[in-house]
Parts: sequence; structure tokens; C-alpha cells
Amino acid sequence: MPFTLDGFDTGAFVAATLAEDLGQSGDITSAAVIPAAARFAGAMASRDAIVVAGIGLAAAFFADLDPEARIVPLVEDGVTVPAGTALLRVEGKARALLTAERSALNTVQHLSGIATLTRSYVDAIAGTGAILLDTRKTIPGLRRLEKYATRMGGAHNHRMGLWDAAMIKDNHVAVAGGIGPAVRRAVEAGIARIIVEVDRLDQIAPALEAGATWLLLDNMAPPMLREAVALVNGRVPTEASGGVRLDTIRAIAETGVTYISVGRLTQSAPAADIGLDFEAL
Repeated sequence: MPFTLDGFDTGAFVAATLAEDLGQSGDITSAAVIPAAARFAGAMASRDAIVVAGIGLAAAFFADLDPEARIVPLVEDGVTVPAGTALLRVEGKARALLTAERSALNTVQHLSGIATLTRSYVDAIAGTGAILLDTRKTIPGLRRLEKYATRMGGAHNHRMGLWDAAMIKDNHVAVAGGIGPAVRRAVEAGIARIIVEVDRLDQIAPALEAGATWLLLDNMAPPMLREAVALVNGRVPTEASGGVRLDTIRAIAETGVTYISVGRLTQSAPAADIGLDFEAL
């Protein structure tokens, strides 16, 4: 089944990625070494325990260069698999499939790495009621894909961009002349979702009084987070953000915050170890 994602053009992504790899001369190795009529069969398999993401995109790379290839996805995105699991089998024209191999693997490795790291954070806060969010710390051009991968890992998406919510941060406040004026201008502009970053407890009341609909509690230690959550008293959602690590997220979640956002989900996730190995026909 074709890989579809709202706001993402799979065909254009596949074409651009392959064009980057092929350059002006194409795959000179496969053209020189592999007979034109040769066939290839292989299995894409994980060498680590991972959460899978991007299998449909991998299939799209192979299908683009060999529309007649037999491609069989063996798992679905979002599932956790042990090391040694076959994820996809492919059979077709050897030159085409070997040309597509690196692009397909790079994509699945990157997205599965994000999904796997995300799941570890989700598991760390299980039972607390807190919800994990991603951020806009994404590789330019890959945001839709990377945020898809965090969903496969169990997180929720924060803002997709600058367009779907206002986020008033310290620099906005400095230029606007204070939290109150900044928030009121956003309200007057008719923005429905107004997130306000605060790093002190005395900023909470002015933000709420001016019309904030969400408070981002920036770089607060758990004791201060508990105070902040008590001051907000459920009037708007609260989000803990800044320097969150796997070894600290549980304590943060137990303060009662609604959300915890983690930039490293997309910014620092290691690639999953996945390979494509030849199988005899």
C-alpha cells in the first residue's frame, strides 16, 4: 500500500532523494558490475530491537526504480520488534534494487531511530498521566516525516510550524515590552491557541490574565514545576520543557504537568541498525 502522509509528497521526496544520490552519472558501480538481466532478492532486517517507522517509504524507493519488483512489507510502522526481525522482502531487477538500497535504508534507519528513542521516553512516564510531545527541532525538509516517526513511537505532535499556534517566548516578550502586552496582542490578532513560555512563577498570573491558553514552563526543576502546576490549578494545560533527559523525565512527569516536550527525540536520535542482505533466488 502506498505511503501517504498529510502534507507530505512521497513521490517528490523519493525522486529528490534518488536524484541526490545518482547525480549526473547514475549508479556507476551497479552499471559496471551487475549484468543488466541479473535479479536480486533480499531481506531488510533489524539488527537491534527497534520501533519500526518508514517501511512504506522504503518500499516506495524500490518501486520507483523497479515498478515490477515484488515488495512484501513484513511488519507495520509503530510495532516493536526484536533484533533479527525481517522487516521487508524485495525481489526484482538487481541494478535497480541495489541503486535504491541506500536511500531506502537511510530513511528507515533514521525514522526508526526516532521512533525507538521516543518509545523509551513514553515508557519512562507510563502511568503518570503526562503526555510526551515533540518539538520543531527537526532537520529542514524532514519535519513531517520526523514528526510521523515520533507518533509511531507514542508521542503527540506539538506545533507543526510557526503557523498553527502562537508561542510567545522570552525574545518576543522583550521586544513587546512584557508578557501582558505580548499576550494581549496575540489575543487581539484573533489567535485561538496562545502558548506562553515562562521561567518564573511570578510570570504565570500575568500570562493567564492576558489570555494565555497554554503555559510552557521552561527549565524548571521538579519542585518549582509542582508550584507552577498548583498556581495554574488546571485553568490551562501546562508543558514542561528544557533539558529533559531520559533519566529525569519521570520526576518531571510526576509533578502533574500536562505535557513534556523533548527536542532530542528528533534532534539527537541515533539511527537504527538495519541492513539489506542478499537472499539466494
